[in-house]
Amino acid sequence: MSDSGSCVLRDVTLCSPVGEILLSGCEKGVHTINIKLGTDREESVQPVGQSEMSPELQRCVDWIQCYFMKPESISALPLPALHHPLMQSDSFKAHVLWTLFKEVGLGKTVSYKQLAEMIGNPKAVRAVGSAMKNNPVPLIVPCHRVLRSSGDSGSYMGGKGDDIKVWLLTHEKKTLELNASKSEKSI
Repeated sequence: MSDSGSCVLRDVTLCSPVGEILLSGCEKGVHTINIKLGTDREESVQPVGQSEMSPELQRCVDWIQCYFMKPESISALPLPALHHPLMQSDSFKAHVLWTLFKEVGLGKTVSYKQLAEMIGNPKAVRAVGSAMKNNPVPLIVPCHRVLRSSGDSGSYMGGKGDDIKVWLLTHEKKTLELNASKSEKSI
């Protein structure tokens, strides 16, 4: 537990297919999601140990469990409130992150250049990259869906999590392919 301004933060650690994920939040919402590098990867997504959670932190746990275990159902879940100061601001970075969140859905990708164009500033490619680097809530705001114009994945987590980015994109693509084949069979 720590104090962030007037917020009393609580933490919960989840095991996941990409390693341990540390969630931090207050009563008003989630502040950060950190994927811990070099930790064991698990098939299931469960809290590690016992943690006292606010309803919003529990909502985030539920959302992340659904993302990994039943991603096709993610749109049916309520989004956890995001209470990180960056996400509360009207800054350029917040605008980029909210645009990415709203416009680039599960299994879709966009280039840094396309995202810059989406926010109405096609010359802001590097600034878009900086916004991705400063994303406090990866997975929910899907910075892993932003690629280089060449189609290369680009770096993730400062280049140390590139394998995680590839895993996340593959996970989402498999879900879309599975859903497409299910809907073709039901026709």
